[in-house]
Amino acid sequence: MKKLGGIVSEIIINEYGQDEYLRRLSNPYFFQALGCVLGFDFHSSGLTVTTLGALKESLNTLDIGVKIAGGKGKTSKKAPEQIEDIGTEFSLSTKQINRLVYSSKMSAKVDNTLIQDNYQLYHHCFILNEKGSWAVVQQGMFDRYARRYHWLSSNVSSFVLEPHNAICGDKKENNVLNMTAKESEDAQKVSLDLVRDNPKHLEKYMKEPAQRTLTNFEFFSMPPRHTIVNMDKKNIESLRKAYEIQPGSYEELVSIKGIGPKTIRSLALISDLVYGKPASWRDPIKYSFAHGGKDGIPYPVNKAVYDGSISILRDAIDKAKIGDNDRIYAIKRLNKFI
Repeated sequence: MKKLGGIVSEIIINEYGQDEYLRRLSNPYFFQALGCVLGFDFHSSGLTVTTLGALKESLNTLDIGVKIAGGKGKTSKKAPEQIEDIGTEFSLSTKQINRLVYSSKMSAKVDNTLIQDNYQLYHHCFILNEKGSWAVVQQGMFDRYARRYHWLSSNVSSFVLEPHNAICGDKKENNVLNMTAKESEDAQKVSLDLVRDNPKHLEKYMKEPAQRTLTNFEFFSMPPRHTIVNMDKKNIESLRKAYEIQPGSYEELVSIKGIGPKTIRSLALISDLVYGKPASWRDPIKYSFAHGGKDGIPYPVNKAVYDGSISILRDAIDKAKIGDNDRIYAIKRLNKFI
C-alpha cells in the first residue's frame, strides 16, 4: 500500500501539481476510491487510517513537495510539532508555519466543538505542500460508525462558517448542533455578544438543575426535545476568561482554550431561548475494487497483480523523468476502455 500509494501520488503531482493533489484528497469520493485501489473495503472505517498511514510513510520519504503530519490517537497530538518540522524543511516563514499549526488545531476543534454529532475525533492528518497550502482528513467514531471530515485550505474563508469541503459517513443523525451552518450565523453573533458582556449575567440561565426524590404518584410527560442549559464552574470560568480577552470574532472565541462543546452549546441555547436566534440542528453530512479487499470481498487481494500495478506505474514515472512519456500517455488512454 505504501509503494502503490506513493507512486499514484507522484504521478498526480507530476501531471497536475501539488495543489491538485491536495484538492483530490479533500474530495471524499476520490479518497474512498484511492483507498479501494490500495486494497481496502469501501465500507471499512479502517480505510481512512490505513490509507493515510501508507501515504504518510511514502510521501514523507519522497522529494515531491507534499508531506503529512499527524495520524491516529496519540500521533494526532504530534501534528503541530510535525508541521513545524515540515515547514522548516520546506523553508516556509515563521508566520506561515504558525498559521499552518493554527489551521490544524482549529480544524480539529471545529469538528469536535462546533459540530456536535457525537462523533469523537480519534484521527487527524494534516497534508501540506511546500507552498503552504493544506488539506485535512480526519475521522471520528460513534456507535461503531465512522464519519470523515475533509478540509481544503483554498476553500476555507472562515473556520467557523461552512468551512468543510465535505463530511461523509453512512448514517445521518438527528438533532446535530451545527454552529458552522449559514443558519447559525445569527446565533454566532449573539453568542459572541453574550461572552463580551459580563458572564455574571448568564449565571441565572446556567444553574445546576435541582435534584428531588420522586414519589410513586408523580408522573412527568416531557416533550421529545427541550432546552436544558447546564454548565459547571469550569465552563463559567472559561466564559470569564473569554470575557477578559474580549474576542473580536466568533472564530477567536472558539479558539480560546477552555471554550469547548458544552460552553458553545449553552451559548447557542441561550441565544435561542432569550433572543430568538436559533442555531442549526441539521446534520451537515453528505452521503470501486482494483485489487480486491482485505476481508476477501469481492475477492482477496491478489498480491501478484498488486505488485504488477506498482511496477507498471513506477516504470512510467521513471521514463517520464527522462522525457519518455509514452507509458504515462498509455495509462491515460486506458480509461477509454473502462
